[in-house]
Amino acid sequence: MEAHESMEVMSSGRDGGKILGREEMAAEARRLRSEGKRIVFTNGCFDLLHAGHIQCLKEAKALGDVLIVGVNSDASVGRLKSNRPIIPQEERALVLSSIGAVDYVTIFEEETPYELIRLIRPDVLVKGGDWAPEDIVGADLVGEVHSLPYREGLSTTAIIERIIERFC
Repeated sequence: MEAHESMEVMSSGRDGGKILGREEMAAEARRLRSEGKRIVFTNGCFDLLHAGHIQCLKEAKALGDVLIVGVNSDASVGRLKSNRPIIPQEERALVLSSIGAVDYVTIFEEETPYELIRLIRPDVLVKGGDWAPEDIVGADLVGEVHSLPYREGLSTTAIIERIIERFC
């Protein structure tokens, strides 16, 4: 699929209206909050989606009514991880939007989602891996923070290493 075709997929509504821009997401979060919904936010690169991601998303969703996922843009991932992303941001967002536990997806350009969290004002902030709750970006902005357990061997880096070992 060429890049322009990928963008057509995103704008065609095939994501079910789950992928929103920053301002649209902030407005939707205000609407949801006015309805008394408990908003959960998590974020990441989600470059090669794997079982650890899926488990984290399911556990995050169980902590509230609505799960919003912030996805690092291609430029942001490139700054954080020099040899990635492997999958373009539009495709990562589309795959995430197809997961039942995920209600909304939004892409952010910064290296951290701090400003996005400030705009969305979720009730709950969730991060997977070995983060201490107080070290999670945005913890100072929300009332509840959860650090989900890291699952050994379930990381994009581990998957890439296995591919290199097997095929290179």
